Amino acid sequence: MKVTLVQDILDANRRVSAANKRRFDEHGLLVLNLMSSPGAGKTTLLEHCISALAGELAIGVIEGDIQTSLDADRIEAAGAAFAHQINTRGACHIDGNMIAPVVDEMDLDALDLLFVENVGNLVCPAEFDVGEDEKLVLFSVTEGDDKPKKYPLMFQVSGVMLVNKIDLLPHLDADLDKIHAHARDVHPDMRIFDISCKTGEGLDAFYGWLREAVARKKATRV
Repeated sequence: MKVTLVQDILDANRRVSAANKRRFDEHGLLVLNLMSSPGAGKTTLLEHCISALAGELAIGVIEGDIQTSLDADRIEAAGAAFAHQINTRGACHIDGNMIAPVVDEMDLDALDLLFVENVGNLVCPAEFDVGEDEKLVLFSVTEGDDKPKKYPLMFQVSGVMLVNKIDLLPHLDADLDKIHAHARDVHPDMRIFDISCKTGEGLDAFYGWLREAVARKKATRV
């Protein structure tokens, strides 16, 4: 019975998420589901993206947290074209049902790119689509080398991995090559960006990927 219940929940979410995606596709809006452990740097990364791409891309962010609007406040202050906070009140992920009412409030034609910053967790968010084009996992070198193998689903479903805080590598035992190898053991085709939100290293390459991804999505507008 428990297995059936879980399957029913996942199937229902897939249907809602598919409806969300159809709406995004109609407007040529690129949607990225950004996931990580707590404290890996998701909000800081988004602040950098909003600032660096200001005047080029109108970026919206849907924030997912168990409580508070602290991250949404930061995103709004950074100059996001749209910012909305979802408080899950205990749920460990954002899903399609949570996104759908927010989409009703949005001017989808006013945005080029929408990030969904998921609840900090390497388990639950990987199981639930929201209607995104791509899942991104942000991984901090402070988490150690082994997390891609200990939490394989997160890395299997994410087409892109950003390895953050590489400025700290001289002070850690973490091995960047091992992080890459372990991630590619579970997802051989994963695109990897090594970045530091502290120093800015590697961010230009990620911005370039974002520009290209937005252009591709607009070209397929249905």
